[in-house]
Amino acid sequence: MLLLSPHMRILLAIEPTDFRKGIPGLMGICKKCLQEDPFSGVLFVFCNKKTTAIKALIYDGQGFWLIMKKFSSGRLKWWPKNVNNPCQVTANELQIILARGIPSKANLGEDWLPITPVK
Repeated sequence: MLLLSPHMRILLAIEPTDFRKGIPGLMGICKKCLQEDPFSGVLFVFCNKKTTAIKALIYDGQGFWLIMKKFSSGRLKWWPKNVNNPCQVTANELQIILARGIPSKANLGEDWLPITPVK
């Protein structure tokens, strides 16, 4: 299981990814296509062409984690299109995507609420 927290930087690779790629291949996509450092601690999320599976890559300071989710039935209802590559999302939005939902229709609250002093 992957622990997602509000302070995480999460980037979605918009273009479909060949899922035969492992850690070295996905690191190459991070560097060349996404213009990001794969060692930065960013969670990179990739989708296959049929939108039936997702891979996530993250560096934890000691090594890389490669996580894959293949949907037992159906496919993603939403994956960004016509936006800059990569697309940054929040942890809440990623959870909605992983549940095959549409983030813009989820009525998500703010990630951070201002703290007001108690009188």
